[in-house]
Amino acid sequence: MSLPHDQTHILAKTKELCATILEDGFYQKLHTDIERFLSNDEAKLQYQNVHQLGEELHHKQQMGVELEPAQIKAFEDARDTLFDNPIAFDFMEAQRAMESIQKSVSKYVSMTLDLGRVPSDEEVEQANAGGCCGGGGCGDNSCGDGSCSN
Repeated sequence: MSLPHDQTHILAKTKELCATILEDGFYQKLHTDIERFLSNDEAKLQYQNVHQLGEELHHKQQMGVELEPAQIKAFEDARDTLFDNPIAFDFMEAQRAMESIQKSVSKYVSMTLDLGRVPSDEEVEQANAGGCCGGGGCGDNSCGDGSCSN
């Protein structure tokens, strides 16, 4: 679905926000860390190995199979080796930071649309903590002052 002609200003401002994010030095560092990881086969292999070992252990636990100490140690050793690799470590930190940025931007936009105004930092914090406007209590999202009106 496309925006009506009179809504193209919203799209233009959205693109402006995107450009601002791309120009930000912190974002650029995160992007560089991710690209460096993606071009390093050793780091990717370590990451995939830890992920696979973790999934195998998780699956065994879900099936009620008792984990052997050697299996746990193999996972922990692989994880420690991964964390000791600065390229992989920076990648994982960059992933977390990118997710945080995405959640913050999405939360502000979502709450703005719900509230009909720009939410305060405190309201966003409360929503992130599972408070009223974060889906924790108000069915109608009518908590401009942080309290539920239901």
